[in-house]
Amino acid sequence: MNGDPRLYSILHDLGIPFEYHEHPPAPTIEIAMQYWKDIVATHCKNIFFRNHKGDRHYLVVLDHRQELGIHDLEKRLKQGKLTFASQQRLMNYLGVAPGSVSPYDLINDSDHHVRVFFDENLKNCEKISFHPCINTASIIVNGKDFWRFMQWTGNDFEFIRLYD
Repeated sequence: MNGDPRLYSILHDLGIPFEYHEHPPAPTIEIAMQYWKDIVATHCKNIFFRNHKGDRHYLVVLDHRQELGIHDLEKRLKQGKLTFASQQRLMNYLGVAPGSVSPYDLINDSDHHVRVFFDENLKNCEKISFHPCINTASIIVNGKDFWRFMQWTGNDFEFIRLYD
């Protein structure tokens, strides 16, 4: 299986079953959609931001079909001015390259530095899909199991309305 073996071990230890789907590299939503077409799940868009001082980092997660303006996001998150985090910051805090970002990368955030914002519409997903720390696969888990994984990470996360 592609991805971080630690992730699969953690999911196993938490008793979280998953469906594994290997595919060619899918660094963008447009490319990933080609490989998701036969997979029944809520597929997500994951965006990694930093604040204007560069001392706080945020992972924002929403349904892949939704559009999100950065100025609107700043108002909704109430965290000040946001910019996309650099490749170096992505590697430092989540341990992955651009195009592979997902909440599963939080296994690399031992200091629980990254705060996560999920669109409230994801709260009740039956099945949810993310890359497993690499963009050459997608894994699908039961929504309730995914929230157990998020509790396990120890990172702060909350549900907010990310779009109208």
